[in-house]
Amino acid sequence: MPITAQLAKVLPADVDAVAIGAVTGRLDGDLVSWDFLREHGFEAERGDVRAVPGDDGRTVFVVGLGAAEEVDATVLRHAAGALARAATRHASLGVDLLRHLAPGASPAAGAQAIVEGLVLGGYRYTAFKSDPKPAALERVVVVGGGGARTQAALDRGLAIADAVCWVRDLVNEPGGSLTPTKLAQQAVSAGAAAGFEVEVWTEKEIKAERLGGLLGVSRGSAQKPRFLHLRYEPANPRGTVALVGKGITFDSGGLSLKPADAMVGMKGDMGGAGAVLGAFRAIASLGAKVRVVGFVPITDNMTGGDATRVGDVLTIRNGTTVEVLNTDAEGRLILADALSLATEAEPDAIVDLATLTGACMVALGERTAGLMGNHDGWVEQVRAAADAAGEMVWPLPLPSHLRRRLDSEIADLKNITSTRYGGALAAGIFLQEFVGDGRPWAHLDIAGPADSDDVDGEIVKGGTGFGVRTLVELLTAYRKPKRS
Repeated sequence: MPITAQLAKVLPADVDAVAIGAVTGRLDGDLVSWDFLREHGFEAERGDVRAVPGDDGRTVFVVGLGAAEEVDATVLRHAAGALARAATRHASLGVDLLRHLAPGASPAAGAQAIVEGLVLGGYRYTAFKSDPKPAALERVVVVGGGGARTQAALDRGLAIADAVCWVRDLVNEPGGSLTPTKLAQQAVSAGAAAGFEVEVWTEKEIKAERLGGLLGVSRGSAQKPRFLHLRYEPANPRGTVALVGKGITFDSGGLSLKPADAMVGMKGDMGGAGAVLGAFRAIASLGAKVRVVGFVPITDNMTGGDATRVGDVLTIRNGTTVEVLNTDAEGRLILADALSLATEAEPDAIVDLATLTGACMVALGERTAGLMGNHDGWVEQVRAAADAAGEMVWPLPLPSHLRRRLDSEIADLKNITSTRYGGALAAGIFLQEFVGDGRPWAHLDIAGPADSDDVDGEIVKGGTGFGVRTLVELLTAYRKPKRS
């Protein structure tokens, strides 16, 4: 059942449990004794949640927020995620955390973050559980001021969190279940419900449109590829942004077969496609004022009898020929087609998201996405959106000296370089070849943060839905980048 969220000036009496915040060295109010908590090892560290019996018989959750001067929306989102897991047995919850925001922090952003954290932290994927045991939380009452503006922020947080949870469901679904056809069907259903257009190309249209990268990768699979065109058309838009997402529903590596351990989790290799779809679902619900077009190639990467061989040459949509020297570097091949189409659409700017390289995880770890692009202003706008949304990205360069390493002896390009170093950068440089005429473009390599093997704040094990919050923030706060 969907969670509802409302604003109140004081903690209500008709909720099952209440949550209050504590910062380092201080606990406001008299619901719980600070000395009692300290005696039991509570130091108000971020994400530390303690349940204490209240005088009225209700449970009081004391939520650690860390240093008072550092409490912002990101801290509240993280704390609310931990609170959600502590309060799974309660159907209704009163939350009094906004009062702890540091001076200058936005109450509206804090309110949005609280409901995002509660929904995301309490997320569970139960589709294949015989006894799913869903979380009980149905109603949240957030204490604070701001009236209609803060209530709108709560509603916005619910809409975004709903989209993220839907993407988590897609990423968590096994590849044998979430086939390219089914993912396309899910997109069509989401578009009809939320109010954005989805056009699905089957293999016939994909061939007619000369998407050689997508066709080459799909050759080894019994599942036929799909390509999605997405359109969100508001009245009087401030501009047009193109979103591109990698949709590999399962990645075996193709004939360059992955080791068994490396194949675990490859059902989530469509995390970029999921993020794009989730962003469309959220912005349509929120009524964003920018026109958005989406390009999503979808296929398995398998090892069938006619799979693309190492050394084969594919012709991408824009006419570029690519020698395939590693069939496990397949994401960039299908993105090349999609970026070519995105460029042809002549948007003001392009963003692509892809679980693209393990090299990016080596460089930045499992929580941080690599951010690359050809336009400093647009890259900075994407980075600012990620910061505001509480998702970690870090800029990486696209050094020109690596470009020559992609030259092929028999084709225009090869899909990997001859060195094991700088793999994430080489992939970005490859993609840049398909963004024509200097159009502002940013690339997010989300191989690390798209999936998690631990629990922390609003992050749970499995698919995270990374990128949705960043894209929604980017599109709702959009400023048309200046062409150089």
